[in-house]
Amino acid sequence: MRIIGNAGKAREVQAVASGALSTGDAVVVNSDGTVSAAALENVTQANGSRTAFNATRTNWTSSAFDSLNNKVVIAYRNQDDSEHGYAVVGTVSDTSISFGTPVKFNAGNSEYISIVYDANAQKVVICYTDASNSDYGTAIVGTVSGTSISFGTEVVFVSSTARFVSAVYDSNSNKVVIAYVNSSYWGKAIVGTVSGTSISFGAENGYQSSRVDHPTVGFDSTNNKAVIMFSDDGNGNYLTGIVATVSGTGISFGSKVSSGFATYENNSSIDIAFDSANGKIVVVTQSDASPNKPTALVATVSGISLSFGSPVTINTNLTTGQMRVVYDSVAGKINVFYADRTSDDDLVYNVGTVSGTGISFGSKITLIAATTAFDRPYDYPAVTYDSNQQRVIYSYMIGYSINTNRIGESIVIRNAASIPNLASENYIGTAASGAPSGQGSKINIKGAVDESQSGLTAGQSYYVQTDGTLSTTAGDPSVFAGTAVAATKLIVKG
Repeated sequence: MRIIGNAGKAREVQAVASGALSTGDAVVVNSDGTVSAAALENVTQANGSRTAFNATRTNWTSSAFDSLNNKVVIAYRNQDDSEHGYAVVGTVSDTSISFGTPVKFNAGNSEYISIVYDANAQKVVICYTDASNSDYGTAIVGTVSGTSISFGTEVVFVSSTARFVSAVYDSNSNKVVIAYVNSSYWGKAIVGTVSGTSISFGAENGYQSSRVDHPTVGFDSTNNKAVIMFSDDGNGNYLTGIVATVSGTGISFGSKVSSGFATYENNSSIDIAFDSANGKIVVVTQSDASPNKPTALVATVSGISLSFGSPVTINTNLTTGQMRVVYDSVAGKINVFYADRTSDDDLVYNVGTVSGTGISFGSKITLIAATTAFDRPYDYPAVTYDSNQQRVIYSYMIGYSINTNRIGESIVIRNAASIPNLASENYIGTAASGAPSGQGSKINIKGAVDESQSGLTAGQSYYVQTDGTLSTTAGDPSVFAGTAVAATKLIVKG
């Protein structure tokens, strides 16, 4: 390609640097109009303050993140309003969260609440047991608007007993998968399709005709499979998994696989998170072996089967209550929450890192210190991840001597991480001149010729990486930097 004259130099803008810029840096524009070099920015671990989302007795809490509206939605039962079901919209800002006004979704006794966000329909779906309607399994679609939420009509997904309801969004089929148990505690599942403000269901299918405890469903987006984990009552209470495949409005199952790890029958809980970077499922539960330690296992899906890694002890102390786990996709970390019984029931969490079929954890971090021995400062916990603010939101019922009203509260957690400031839409070009922070710099914009590069190959397309370097391979996010016309020259966004 022949460059005539100096036309590229006219394609420049002047901008104020936030942080030092060097000539040739890939540049992003910030929300305040300043510019910065594309780079990884280190943030430290921090916990926000306790914030109430319901000022009366709260239980059966569940939460989800609405990525269209960048809002957290918490569903729960208001014990002081005849046990009716409510939902409230939360807005996260750094390590704080604020809430709108709670809205009722069920004028009946709502139990085993599980909320998910349907990214295709851009709606939340709340699934629950309607104890005021013969314990029927029921679902309702919610639409977030600002800091409020409105609902369609309740839909019964099974006209019989459905308890231990757990729901997940299947991004491959754009369906909602609900796992639950019937009156005999047999394992069941059903598929829901959202249309507008309503939801319809296919036929239920069973995956075990004997007792299962604490069924929890997750979704493996690498293999496009739903996975149900449960405690197999008839087989030593072993943690057991089964892979589910959605086809149309139906669901089928592979063979169940036992981990060989016994869960604590009297006080066990099971929760799942999917580590998308490693393509692994992380399961947390409580060991049956005294002192009933919090434990994690990594599961790998292959076709319609799965395998388990070795159990890893998270904390050698006794735990109690319900454990919760979530994946922070920016930090690439797993967060596991539980009550540390040996430390007077402090509410704590550990940060974990998956490697192969194993996982390792750092030291426990205290969220709430119990005020008296065995105080149980929380119950009915829920956790979700705000991918917009890149924060974990943990919600729970605070109770007993800490607060006799047992109100609903949330805490925002920021994990330590190296976070890219590069997004799919904020790259504007390269620095034509260096500048210290707070000073003006000339920026090569679209169509300009950057003559300050090195080591390029003419004719190759180059992409900005999250650390600010250029590569012929697209990163995540995929940001096209431009086309090289010489070893030192790049046509910006060419």
